[in-house]
Amino acid sequence: NYALVDNEGEADVILLNTCSVRDSATRKVFAEIHSLRHRLRNKNALIGILGCMATDYREPLVQDKALDIDFIAGPDSYRRLPELITESIETHEKSFDITLSEFENYSGITPQREKGINAWVAVMRGCNNFCTFCVVPYTRGRERSRPPKDILSEIERVAQEGFPQVTLLGQNVNSYRFENADFSSLVEQITQVKGIKRIRFMSPHPKDFPERLLNVIAQSPKVCKHIHLPLQAGNDRILSLMNRQYTQEEYLSLVEAIRKKIPSIVLTTDVIVGFPTETAEEFEDTFRVIRDVQFDSAFIFKYSERKNTVASRKYPDDVTEEAKTERIVRLNNLQKDISLCKNQAHLEEMHEILIEEESTQKSIHDVQGRTDGNKLVIIPQNGYRLGDLVKVKITDATPHVLKGTAIPANKEPSIQAY
Repeated sequence: NYALVDNEGEADVILLNTCSVRDSATRKVFAEIHSLRHRLRNKNALIGILGCMATDYREPLVQDKALDIDFIAGPDSYRRLPELITESIETHEKSFDITLSEFENYSGITPQREKGINAWVAVMRGCNNFCTFCVVPYTRGRERSRPPKDILSEIERVAQEGFPQVTLLGQNVNSYRFENADFSSLVEQITQVKGIKRIRFMSPHPKDFPERLLNVIAQSPKVCKHIHLPLQAGNDRILSLMNRQYTQEEYLSLVEAIRKKIPSIVLTTDVIVGFPTETAEEFEDTFRVIRDVQFDSAFIFKYSERKNTVASRKYPDDVTEEAKTERIVRLNNLQKDISLCKNQAHLEEMHEILIEEESTQKSIHDVQGRTDGNKLVIIPQNGYRLGDLVKVKITDATPHVLKGTAIPANKEPSIQAY
């Protein structure tokens, strides 16, 4: 008997879904809770915290009277939300459940989605990798995979609802296992679902990237030619301290194998600078890997100590803020130059884009979509609608965006790149 409302001012219950992977995310949530309590006209509205922060920050969330949280549900406790809300209403006491389960994968729960282009589909939950900087194993529990039939049923449903693209989610999707099925076989089955035009996934781990998955990507026109391959660091000692379970040489060998199998692949990555004890010389190894691999784009972060992780217990956060800033600025400048060169290489090429937005932030006269390689392309609005596949010729490039013009079917240029 609950109904959604359009704005928080009308709500009797407000749910904040949270992440605690990075310090900046948790600070934003604490700030938002304080702001909510200040601006809400309905002072009796219940505020509930869901997700990773519920597990990682239960004590401050419960004990801080200024926050005035009413109920808390961890990532494996969403089924109990109606009960927790009712308890809070009837008892006027804080209710919470942060139990981590070895089995909960939310099979049988049908997500309600707003209409759009991409449907996010979780294929597994949790993580067993225990990277020393990461809280995920402690906040989301151990790896457990959903049955393939449940995943396929959900994807068939989103296809019927009009979603042309699915993105498969897992902390490490190549660890997906359910009985005799692995991630490669799962993706192969999804390619057979009618109505799905594109399949994306994130994120794989470099330590156990299967060759069979490369074959699936290379052979299926539905599976997008984009792999997000987190590097985190380019120095072997730092990689060992991070417990990443691969060396610089092994990572570079994997990149070489990927590009040999799929020459048109778009590679993106994650990098952490200023991990505890990282020296200036060791950072230079990361700099050289970024320079040599030539990623299409990269998400680069300063190391932030996360409570309960191995790194927080064993290694002092001894890299100065000034050094972290200098390193992240250098890497961002390097990556910006690389991204520009990568994008300029697409000039005059033809790509097929999937329209995702019927206007842009800057102009209602343009639409935007993404290439198979997940690159953002802006073209003039000529009556295109969400979900249209449009062939375009790339005419301009910045480090972050491509611009183009639509190509009539009978006037396709000879230069093609998919």
